[in-house]
Amino acid sequence: MGTLIPWEPFTRWDPFKELEEMERRLSTWFGRPVRRREGEKEALTVAEWSPLVDIEETEKEYLIKAELPEIKKEDVKVTVENDVLTIAGERKFEKEEKGKKYHRVERSYGSFVRSFTLPEDADGTKVSAEYKDGVLRIHLPKSEKAKPKAIEVKVA
Repeated sequence: MGTLIPWEPFTRWDPFKELEEMERRLSTWFGRPVRRREGEKEALTVAEWSPLVDIEETEKEYLIKAELPEIKKEDVKVTVENDVLTIAGERKFEKEEKGKKYHRVERSYGSFVRSFTLPEDADGTKVSAEYKDGVLRIHLPKSEKAKPKAIEVKVA
């Protein structure tokens, strides 16, 4: 049986409050930090985050594109170990300057890690990466043995 909630006749129904309650329950269930509200003002919290990626495949390679806006090249590390490609880094929060105050901070800051198991036909020894305009491009060539070979059949 559910919990009884006292009826308050002069309380205005707020559908967003119910959505926030559902978000809190789901966040707790998935082990993510919960965004809290203090009174009517949002509390500024730093959430864990990971960059969004696209993975494309051609005949010759796999291409992973990761969005890393406002992250310096030195703050990103790409490694391949035991057939797992890992992208790690950190987006640093700007230091507060005198005369500047934040009214809302919605972008996430802090460390991130994304890991991907390499496909069987990928050659993890020949990975290359480039970083331009906030997008990290990782080229993962396919191994020579995985590339299809045409065999000519002679008819006698």
